[in-house]
Formats: sequence, structure tokens, C-alpha cells
Amino acid sequence: MKLRTRVLAVAAALLLPGTALTACAGTADNSSSSGDSGGEVTLALVAYSTPQAAYEQLIAAFQKTDAGKKVKFTQSYGASGDQSRAVAAGLKADIVAFSLEPDITRLVTAKLVDAGWNSDQYKGMITDSVAVIGTRKGNPKNIKTWDDLAKSGVQVLTPNPFTSGGAKWNILAGYGAKSKKGTDKAAGAAYLDALFHNVPVQDNSGRASLQTFTSGKGDAFISYENEALFAQKNGQAVDYTVPDDTILIENPIAVTTNSAHPAEAKAFLDFLHTPAAQKIYAENGYRPVVKDAGGPSFPNPSGLFTIGDLGGWSKVNKELFDPGQSVMATIEQKLGVSTSAAPSPAASKS
Repeated sequence: MKLRTRVLAVAAALLLPGTALTACAGTADNSSSSGDSGGEVTLALVAYSTPQAAYEQLIAAFQKTDAGKKVKFTQSYGASGDQSRAVAAGLKADIVAFSLEPDITRLVTAKLVDAGWNSDQYKGMITDSVAVIGTRKGNPKNIKTWDDLAKSGVQVLTPNPFTSGGAKWNILAGYGAKSKKGTDKAAGAAYLDALFHNVPVQDNSGRASLQTFTSGKGDAFISYENEALFAQKNGQAVDYTVPDDTILIENPIAVTTNSAHPAEAKAFLDFLHTPAAQKIYAENGYRPVVKDAGGPSFPNPSGLFTIGDLGGWSKVNKELFDPGQSVMATIEQKLGVSTSAAPSPAASKS
């Protein structure tokens, strides 16, 4: 079966008023001047794609505080792995906010983030979420479980795990559930093989994958809980199910070692851990890491597990996501999908 690449149109209905939501790496400049003047400083925020709407609100709230009133921002959003590699290659960043810890670890290795970045009470994390199964409104195919996603005739959307941090979380959720938290690796690998034969398109980020789904492709999608809530909030006809067995998604953040304004960057990071900021995250579908932050409540899956239950990132990256030889590399190679760090925007089976 031949594969082709295609550039996907952004679903206009998903866009928030006045907000450009990027499906792949891009930059939104919210500073009113190109340089620092009059005591003002400009911070560069480099983040993964899905929390852009939240950061627009968080930056505005920070700028109303004494610590933030003279701070402006440039913002870059894209697939988590791509963003991490871009910073390692020289993209200016004062604060980095990624989908998963290994994308921070890459910058620790490059000496662009301090090795003690995760020594605070939140272990370096800024938000949590869980992996969910999204469907069309009314769930016409009655898709509710991980097994349902592997059934014949079901089309499932999830991004390419070799560019997207969200894709890794999606895969680990299904793998962990079907492998009994990694104790039956063969069962987990067999499940992923069956699942990905039902994936017609692998975009390069979670936001792009959601946009492909809302544009009409697929019967179901796997994503962060906050992405499903985002789609509903913006009028998209989607439902979602939180599986009983799913993974806790933990999103890291850090200040870079080469920041030109480390004090201001740290002040922004501190603000993001305040109850007021965490409530904004919650209102955007993210589970707060600060207790009693307020905002909406979230369901507690009975079989919730963590990356630690699967052996930690070093282990799962080697076994599942090594681009040369791993469970997902083998599956993708059979499907003809790239396992390089920067494939085309989407790989599509035709």
C-alpha cells in the first residue's frame, strides 16, 4: 500500500477569535516592540501545540501583576519533539513548556536547562491530563474502549510518535492498558500493531490531529482530555470517553540556562504555579498540579497509571519509541511511515 504526504488544512471552526492556532512549529509574536526598552523585557516562550489558548490567557493575566507589567512575550508553538529539537539547535527560548519530560531532558543534555529543573515540589510539572478516546457527536459507532479502536472498519486518528509528545502519551495509554502496565509486553505490542493498522493519517502534532478529525476524517481520535474539552468548547460536534485504564499525562516546564532575563522568566514560572493561573489552566481543560486551584472538576479513572508504572521514560523510549529498533519503529516501517525526527506534516495511507 503506497503512502503519500499531504499538507492538511486547518479547520477554521477550531480557531478561537483573534488566536492563530498552529498545527506545526510556528511563532506568534505578542510583543509590541522588537527589542527591550524603557525597562521592558521580552521573554520567548517555546511550547507544544495544544496549550496555546491557555498561554494567551495566562500571559495576559501575568502582565496585570506587578512582576509582569513590563514583560512582553514572543510565542512559538508546535509538536513537542520538534520544539525541543529546535531549541537544542538554537531557537531562542527563555521558558520551554513541553508535552513530556524527555523533551526537557534533551535540553538538559545540551546544557540549555539546569539539571535541577525538576527539584521543586511539583517535580517540574505545570499541568496534568489523561488520555481519552474521542468520537463523533453521539458516538455513532459506539466506541468506548481500547479494544473498540482496534476493530475492523474503525478509523482512528493519533499523531506520529516520532514528532509528537502527545502521540507517545496516546500510545502508552493503550499499551499500558492492554499490557497490564507493561507486564505482558507481547500483548501490548500486538495491540499497537492492530491499532495502527486503523490509523489512516499520522499528523505531526496533537493539535493537527484534532483538526484533521474535526475536518471530517476518522471515526475516533486519541488525545489529551484537554483537547477533547477544547473541541467541545469551540463548538465541535465531538464526544469523548475517559477509559477506566488510562495514563496520567504530566507536562513539564523550565527556564533555560541561557535566558537573557532569568529573573523575569522565573517570575513567570512562579506565577504559573499560583492558584489563579492554575485555575486558568483548569478552565482550558488541564488538570491543575496545585491543590484547591478551583475551576472545573475532573473524573478519576479507576485504573489510572503513570509513566513510572511502565518503568519510566528511559525504558519506554528504548522499547517503544527508538527510531531504529523498537515496537513502534517496527510497526511504522511496515506501514511505510517515517520514523525520522522530522517527517512531512502528515503520513497518509492511500
